Amino acid sequence: MPLSRPARALAVTLFAALFAALVPAGAAHAESRTVQGGRLDWGIKSSFQSYVTGPIAQGSYGLTGGAATVGGGQFRFHSAQGSYDPASGAFEAAFGGGVRFTGHRKADGTNELDLTVSSPRIRVQGGHGTLYADMASRSKGSGRVTVTSRVPLATLDLGSLDMRGAGSPLSLSGVPATLTAQGATAFAGYYPAGTPLDPVSLTVDVLAPKRTITATARPTAQPPTGSSPTARHSGERSRTLRAATVDWGVRRTFREYVSGAVSQGKWTLAGGAQDGGALFRFPGGTGTYDPGSGTLDALFAGSVRFTGAHLDLTLDRVTVKVSGGTGTLGADVTSAGTTTKAVPLVTFTARDLTPRNGLAVVTEAPATLTEGGAKAFGGMYRAGTTMDPVSLAVAVETGVRLPALPDLGSEATASAAATGKAAPPASSAPPASSAPPASSARPAAAASDSSTGTYLAIGAGVLVVAALAVLTAVRRRRTTTPTH
Repeated sequence: MPLSRPARALAVTLFAALFAALVPAGAAHAESRTVQGGRLDWGIKSSFQSYVTGPIAQGSYGLTGGAATVGGGQFRFHSAQGSYDPASGAFEAAFGGGVRFTGHRKADGTNELDLTVSSPRIRVQGGHGTLYADMASRSKGSGRVTVTSRVPLATLDLGSLDMRGAGSPLSLSGVPATLTAQGATAFAGYYPAGTPLDPVSLTVDVLAPKRTITATARPTAQPPTGSSPTARHSGERSRTLRAATVDWGVRRTFREYVSGAVSQGKWTLAGGAQDGGALFRFPGGTGTYDPGSGTLDALFAGSVRFTGAHLDLTLDRVTVKVSGGTGTLGADVTSAGTTTKAVPLVTFTARDLTPRNGLAVVTEAPATLTEGGAKAFGGMYRAGTTMDPVSLAVAVETGVRLPALPDLGSEATASAAATGKAAPPASSAPPASSAPPASSARPAAAASDSSTGTYLAIGAGVLVVAALAVLTAVRRRRTTTPTH
């Protein structure tokens, strides 16, 4: 006997309530997760690098925004920020840093070739990948500079890679990239659309979803009006550092030499020094600072040791002195077992060291090697050589945050659940064994699917029992209700 409309409505309502109660929200749709920290390694196009620095263009490239070089001709972009959905495999992450290529210098001092690629962003949706970037380029013909944000620069060939169910860190290696039509225009016409670019590799940290906890906050005592740290500081001349850091990468080409094929060396950090990819951070500054005159005399923690073929150089007890708008960065230098203390290594411009919002900063100030620095590097560079820029941050109020160090994320491991490698085009594909099966990126999803299946099985059983109960109740009602 067919159910009446009220009976059908009752059954549907009951089924929906039971399903919602038994099946967790994650079974219907996995929570999107935050991507925070990590790096993108990409050489853009190695032949273009060779052309820029070769005898024809006679140019060079410079790094901006904390970008670094790594390996053989790759640029490392840092501090990934974005999101990842393990259910659909949708992924998006933006990275910091940029690289500027210049060449074909003209008589008026400008460069006919002037191209900047910065703030790359990777987006994967529905199995398709795109690399975006902010582009600034000078036209080869008119010389007009065009600046465009978020240009879809390259398409990414993910092959059969399954992005679903990955854990942390999430890693992709050697993903083939191809120049788009928009990218060819933004690239100032140096290459046509469809040109293969260097493959893309990335490793990012994926944060676990946060659980919301509701709690009643206790009222906190408010400071008296006018007694805030900022108000108190405005009339004082603090001469004791509360917190300070100095960032310096020594010299990009020196790092490349140390880790390259000739020296085959490395660098080792100790004493709290940190590696930001393109720079080393020496934290824990102690000393004195006069915000009125902009003078500083500080000693920082940490050391860096460079070792390799015929090389053993340590920089320790880094100091920074600023006076009259000029800064000097020095260190104790140990070379071949001999230590020379307080060697002035580089000078830099520090004209404005006035605190703003409790923080005095010098950002990427150009640095020049001193006579003492030239001796410290064993004559490898002459005095007056341009070294890596210096960044300095001095906090004059308690609780003020220092600038963040470029975040390179966790190291990828072979056992990481998220590790996968996209298959290159068939024309240049390596042996099939180099491409992981589609399931290799999904162990985390398998556990989730198993848990979801358990919930669904229980829910299905309960729903069947509920359906039988509803049918029985309706039939019993029909047999006991008198007819009119």
